[in-house]
Amino acid sequence: MIEADETFNGTWPFKPHFSEAAGFKQHYVDEGPKGNKGEVILCLHGEPTWGYLYRHMIPGLSAHYRVVVPDHMGFGKSETPQDRDYTLQTHVENLTAFIEDLSLSDITLVIQDWGGPMGAAFAIRHPDKVKRLVVMNTLTGYGGVTPRPERTPWFEWIAKHEEAGTLRGVLGELGTTVLSIMKLLGFENSAAVDRDWLNAYQRPFPDRASCIGGIEFPLDVHYGRFLPFVVEGLKTGNLEKLQAKPAMMAQGLQDRAIWPENAMADFKAIWPDAPITTFDNAGHFIQEDVPQALVSLIHQFMQIHKEGGLRGACASAIKGARQT
Repeated sequence: MIEADETFNGTWPFKPHFSEAAGFKQHYVDEGPKGNKGEVILCLHGEPTWGYLYRHMIPGLSAHYRVVVPDHMGFGKSETPQDRDYTLQTHVENLTAFIEDLSLSDITLVIQDWGGPMGAAFAIRHPDKVKRLVVMNTLTGYGGVTPRPERTPWFEWIAKHEEAGTLRGVLGELGTTVLSIMKLLGFENSAAVDRDWLNAYQRPFPDRASCIGGIEFPLDVHYGRFLPFVVEGLKTGNLEKLQAKPAMMAQGLQDRAIWPENAMADFKAIWPDAPITTFDNAGHFIQEDVPQALVSLIHQFMQIHKEGGLRGACASAIKGARQT
């Protein structure tokens, strides 16, 4: 857990806030128009990152919108309780409590990596709370298509170490190996790496106990523990409500955690007419690679869908765009 006021030499200048609604001290930033009057953008990170991943996007988006960026349990400036389950279900329950605590509504979800299944699982259970979705290098779990079924390099690595009994030891050293792990997942922007960057991503993991979130996330997939919770979401009968939400996708094609073709197929199965923008030189951590392009896309998308329901000709303004 990072100290509340740590800014990493000014690279994370945002005022810290904390919620204890989910039973632990959860950090978040809340930036935007005074009085929290702007439309809400809720940005969700994955593994092994935290809100710092959105540092280059928060200023541009918060000029127009209320931008809320929480750190999940076990990551960033949030606590890492040792007596909790670190499963998709638990993280979604935490997210639900957090959203209720802040009384957030009409949310534009910006979701990447584990933020994808977390945000989608929340949205299918609470469609009245979600207005739009921005999907980036992730899967929702509700598309039901996997054109490329073999494991990615990341999950091959997870399987190898779990079967050898070494996974907890290796991922338990994230305080020193986080850059290597991110490269394995598909981190492309090596020019961004300096001492402040390393400090920001290493600091949440001072010891093995602090790495429990990073260890358990991939095991949720390896053992299929997340599947019953995903299926339970489908049983709500709200898939059509999810499909009715305006959505867009930004996909870095150098992803080694989730096959890009699987991510895009999952997205298109739910939102067949929604736009996908691909980036040839971006990887799994697309927020590190092309943050300003993402800010522009999200702002344009939100302006097109001001009332949350415009599609067709309006969507064609960004549909199928390709960035390199």
